[in-house]
Amino acid sequence: VQLQASGGGLVQPGGSLRLSCAASGFTLLYYAIAWFRQAPGKEREVVSCMRSSDGSAFYADSVKGRFTISRDNNKNMAWLQVNVLKPEDTAVYFCAAELAGPCMVTVSREAEYDYWGQGTLVTVSS
Repeated sequence: VQLQASGGGLVQPGGSLRLSCAASGFTLLYYAIAWFRQAPGKEREVVSCMRSSDGSAFYADSVKGRFTISRDNNKNMAWLQVNVLKPEDTAVYFCAAELAGPCMVTVSREAEYDYWGQGTLVTVSS
């Protein structure tokens, strides 16, 4: 049972990346999927979440309008499209899954997530 995040890299300010999260050993169908990030010297924060029940998506204010979360339950995968990247978006990005999770992006609920990916580094620099 695992999640595997990938797709990070070095990108210039204003650039884009598509982060992927592949689930194995369980089905994402019943799980909320979230993306967290942790910048150097900072606490991990949630940036986006998508519910399993109705596909509702939620975003932290800092990424609204620039990041888009999506999922394909048939492929057992999720993605985070990150656009108009800023230097302050530099962080290790993690995907996480919570069984029937409510998806809250205003409070930290890290302990509630059942599975975590290993993280993928996004560096935004010119």
